[in-house]
Amino acid sequence: MKLKDIQCKNAKPKEKPYKLGDGAGMYLEIMPNGSKYWRLKYRALGKEKRLALGVYPSVSLSEAREKRDEAKKLIREGIDPVQSKRKSRKEAMLQSENTFKAVALEWHELNKDRWSEGYAQKMMRILTMNLFPYLGDEPISQIKPPDLLDVLRKVEKRGALEIASKTKQIAGRVFCYGIQTGKCEWNAADNLTGALKVNKTEHFRTLDVKQVPDFLKALERNEARLFERTRRALWLSLYTFCRPVEIRKARFENINFEEGIWIIPAEIMKARRDHIVPLSRQAMEVLEAQRLEVEVLNTPWVFPSQHKPINPMSDGTVNKAIQRLGYGKEIVAHGFRALARTTIREKLGYDSEVIERQLAHKASGPLGEAYDRTQFLDERKRMMDNWASYIDALASDGKVVHAKFEKKVS
Repeated sequence: MKLKDIQCKNAKPKEKPYKLGDGAGMYLEIMPNGSKYWRLKYRALGKEKRLALGVYPSVSLSEAREKRDEAKKLIREGIDPVQSKRKSRKEAMLQSENTFKAVALEWHELNKDRWSEGYAQKMMRILTMNLFPYLGDEPISQIKPPDLLDVLRKVEKRGALEIASKTKQIAGRVFCYGIQTGKCEWNAADNLTGALKVNKTEHFRTLDVKQVPDFLKALERNEARLFERTRRALWLSLYTFCRPVEIRKARFENINFEEGIWIIPAEIMKARRDHIVPLSRQAMEVLEAQRLEVEVLNTPWVFPSQHKPINPMSDGTVNKAIQRLGYGKEIVAHGFRALARTTIREKLGYDSEVIERQLAHKASGPLGEAYDRTQFLDERKRMMDNWASYIDALASDGKVVHAKFEKKVS
């Protein structure tokens, strides 16, 4: 006979546990302390087992019957409901542990030693600001492309189109790591191609070679009253056409004044490998003057911050100096690289491959990487000397002169 709810409600505890049957293997077990448990007795692989269906009255009679019917269906399909319940509980626990934030932090920890400190901080900043507030607590295996797209659209609405694209890229790398480690089965970023707005590609602003003489004269006159170390940073940018971060984070310990070689360590290089910069006489004069200026400051930086010498020059200093010289619309510091690349090819006649090596761009071909330290080094040395002399000639109306740099402390 099937149970009625009033029977369940009125069942009183006894000295020993006892059962009230409801049929089809389900019963209510009343314990001596008054607790009441729904159970299902069944057989699997020839063994008698019991499945807990809940506690009365939190699980009502009708709800217990629904759970019983679901369990019976699994049994008919050859599935042990106890094992199925354990598996579901394990999966739920794994999902609670394998949230997007947990996987992203694991990925970041794994990779941060390969990155520069600044790049690692940038990755964490994007994760923290753009992804964790919305997806951080979600199981990574449950995040679908529309979920990620909704988050990226929030960034897009701020007008930060490049950041939205970068956020999508980082999320994709986290999902890829999740797939590799068995924490998810798909990459929610893979199917979002074309779903975001994109900025029109703009190249770094640079000068036409015809504008260089006037720019150099403005730099020499210094009517903008730039600090001497800022002017020297500009001159070194011109002579070496290194990236702005490589200039401002230059350290004296990496410069061989005897051999005229600057080896930029891998951690600040975009390609994450050491890069050799042959130093022309003019570049050496800049560095000698700068060494004399900062030797009393007890700083490792060639171009320390004007206000806190323990830190390197800020990343906006050279661009602000260019603006003060009146050329902010024409060129940015990174634009010296494009200026050198074009001019050295067209005016000095060097092969593109030699120029690309000096720009620290990846070489083409399977043997290209070996040339950085061997075949092209002598030619690059000649090229850097010729380039510096060419800059001097532009600064002096065609006459190659010995550049002079003030060695006073600013």
